Amino acid sequence: MDDLRRLYVLRHAKSSWEDAGQSDHERPLAPRGQRAVRHLAEYLELSAIRPELVLCSNSRRTLETLEGVRPGGETLIEPALYTASVGELVERLRQVPAGTGSVMVIGHNPAAQMLVLRLARSDRGDEEGLAAVRRKFPTGGLATLELPVPWAALVPGCAELTEFVRPKALPIQSR
Repeated sequence: MDDLRRLYVLRHAKSSWEDAGQSDHERPLAPRGQRAVRHLAEYLELSAIRPELVLCSNSRRTLETLEGVRPGGETLIEPALYTASVGELVERLRQVPAGTGSVMVIGHNPAAQMLVLRLARSDRGDEEGLAAVRRKFPTGGLATLELPVPWAALVPGCAELTEFVRPKALPIQSR
């Protein structure tokens, strides 16, 4: 088990569309997104999810999601993640230092969804969760993948999806 790495893929929480003149990059979280972030923060705390490294897009909504969930670990704000394709995300993850045991990516769809679908094996792990990811990777969705290979060796189907949670479905204690 010491050889397993964990990858947490978190799509930013729900953003606001109130200001029609605002650029996509600068859209803040909507009230629903702010609530979801509080629920996600509590879930991360209760589940002891503390990634060693966090890679976060530099958009306002991803930064507000990061600030709200407070995952800990070394945090890198990476502008390239704002428009990254799934291939670019995989390539970025291949550059993670070998000794890093866990990484959280806070980003956008469709790349977040496609990353999980590319890396997760379809014949192992959380089959219901994988089916849910195929249908939709909602805002605030969090996928947990276990990787028995080094970061540099990421290839399609190398991971096992162990959990997929949506903010709406979280059993939050503080409600």
